[in-house]
Amino acid sequence: MLTLTPADFGAIALSIKVAVVATALSLPLGFLYAYLLTYRTFRGKVILEVLVNLPLTLPPVVIGYLLLISLGRNGFLAPLCDLFGLRLIFTWKAAVLASAVVGFPLLVRSIRIGMEGIDPQLIQASRTLGAGGIDTLFTVILPLSVRGILAGSSLMLARSLGEFGATIIIAGNIPGVTQTIPLAIYDYASSPGSERAALALCLVAVALSVLVLFCHEALGSRLSRRD
Repeated sequence: MLTLTPADFGAIALSIKVAVVATALSLPLGFLYAYLLTYRTFRGKVILEVLVNLPLTLPPVVIGYLLLISLGRNGFLAPLCDLFGLRLIFTWKAAVLASAVVGFPLLVRSIRIGMEGIDPQLIQASRTLGAGGIDTLFTVILPLSVRGILAGSSLMLARSLGEFGATIIIAGNIPGVTQTIPLAIYDYASSPGSERAALALCLVAVALSVLVLFCHEALGSRLSRRD
């Protein structure tokens, strides 16, 4: 019989916490980033395009190592962290950062697709009626981008639940502190005789991913019926 230990439940709770926090913190920035790429024209825009998509092509371990040397004790961002009293390396906050960086491109791409599907005439009509850029953003673009926001949030949440490579580099694999579901599975898979424990957590990971996707489809269908 497959059973879960208290440490397993801790890893499950931490995985959910990291995924939710990473998605929630990334959502406002992701929306603004997508807005800039969709509706604004400026020099250097291609650089932003490359930067936002770079985590999709880099191995997660590379992302984790770059974050580690940037935020570590001798990293160039270390003085900034010290200024605000932030301690990130080998904490659950580092796992949040790793998940946010790896999943951010999925969030931005989905929101951008939603924005590109908005009829330009609606935006033009809003501005013709006297709405400014900020008013148009929050009264026209934001409501009509809900599906893209929902899709991006779901993808990022699911991706964060499965993040491994960047997390193990910058946050480590500390049981009860930074050990998420993928890291716990890695530990079990590396230990002889722990196959059943690894399988139990694999089933939990599958169940969580299915739940996220099911909620996404259900909310999407509800929005479609409302339209």
